[in-house]
Amino acid sequence: MSRPSTFQRLILPGLAFKAAVIGGGYATGRELAEYFIPSGPQGGVLAILVAMLCWSVICALTFALAHATRRFDYRSFFGDLLGPFAFVFEIAYVVFMVLILAVFGAAAGAIGEAMFGWPKLAGTLLLMLGIGAFTAFGNHSVERLFKWVSFFLYGVYALFVVFVLSSFGDRALAIFQTPVPTDGWLAGGLTYAGYNIVGAVIILPLARHFTSRRDAVVAGVLAGPLAMLPGLLFFVCMIAWYPYIGAEALPSDYMLRKLDMPVFHLLFQGMIFSALLESGAAAVHATNERIAVAWRERRKAELPNAWRFAIAAAVLVGSIFIADRFGLVALIAQGYRGLAYLFLAVYVLPLLTIGVWQLWRRSPRLAVAQSNEA
Repeated sequence: MSRPSTFQRLILPGLAFKAAVIGGGYATGRELAEYFIPSGPQGGVLAILVAMLCWSVICALTFALAHATRRFDYRSFFGDLLGPFAFVFEIAYVVFMVLILAVFGAAAGAIGEAMFGWPKLAGTLLLMLGIGAFTAFGNHSVERLFKWVSFFLYGVYALFVVFVLSSFGDRALAIFQTPVPTDGWLAGGLTYAGYNIVGAVIILPLARHFTSRRDAVVAGVLAGPLAMLPGLLFFVCMIAWYPYIGAEALPSDYMLRKLDMPVFHLLFQGMIFSALLESGAAAVHATNERIAVAWRERRKAELPNAWRFAIAAAVLVGSIFIADRFGLVALIAQGYRGLAYLFLAVYVLPLLTIGVWQLWRRSPRLAVAQSNEA
C-alpha cells in the first residue's frame, strides 16, 4: 500500500471536518445569525475565534487518540474512551444525526422553494437521494466528495465576499466601527463549538491516513481554521445588514437578493446544496462505518454497498418527516443547544480527562522509558 499523500494526512481531515460542520445552518448563515449576531459585530468575531480554537484543540486530541489506539470508527473509539458507558454516546449520536439531517432537509427544501417554487419536500428528497448515493460506495466515494465540494465551496465564498464588500463594504465597516454590546460572545462561541465538535468523531475513518502522532496533531490544529474561515468571511458580510439580518431564516438568500446578481444567486444556492450534501454524507457515512466494523468482526466480510445504501435510506427517511414537520429556525434554536451540553458530557469532558491520560500513557518517550526500566 502506498504512503498517504501530504494532502490526505494534513489537509483532507480538515476539509472533512468542515464538511461535517458546515451543514444547513452554517452554509445558509442561519447558525451564524443564531449564535454570533446577538453579540454584535465585534462580539461575533470573538465568538467565532473561540469556536475555531475549541475545534482545533479537540480535533487534535481526537485525531491523536484515534491514531494511537487505531480506532477509526466511533463505536471502537468510544469503547476505549468510555468503556461500558460507550452506549451513551451512541444514543446521543443517533439523536444528533436525526436532528442535523432534519435541518439539512429543511434547508434543502427552503432552497428549492425559494429558487424554483418547488414544494419543500422536493428539495429535501433530492438531497436525501444524493446522500444515499455517495455513502453507498464507502470511504473513497465520500472522500472525493469532501475534496471537490471543498474546492467549489471555497471558490464561491471568495466570490461572495468580493461581491458583497465591493457593494456594501462601507456599510459593514461603519457598523464594525460603531460600539455595541458584546454580551454573550463566550457562551455563543462555546455553544456553537460544543454541538459541532462531534464532527471530529464523524470523520474518524480518515484517521487511517495518519502515519505519526505529528500528522494527527497538525491535521487537528488545521481543522479549526479550515472549517471556520468561510464562516468568518460570511459573518463579516452579514454585518452590512446588522442587526435585522439576525431574524432572517435564510440570511444567505437575503444578501443574494440585495446583490441582485441572478446567475451568482443560482451558483451560491448550488454551493449551499453541495455543502448540505457533504455534511449529510459525513454523518451517514460515520454510521455506515460503525456498522461495517461490527459486520467485519462477526461475518469476516465487508459490508456490501447495497446494505450501506439501505442503512442510509432508513436513517434519511425518518429525518425527512422531521424536516417536513419543523422549520429550520426552530430546529436550530431548540435542538442544538441541548446537543451542545450532551456532547460536552459524553465526549469533550471524557476526552480532556481519560483521553489525555490514555495519550500520555501511550507517549513514545514514556514507552521507551518503561522499556528501559524493564
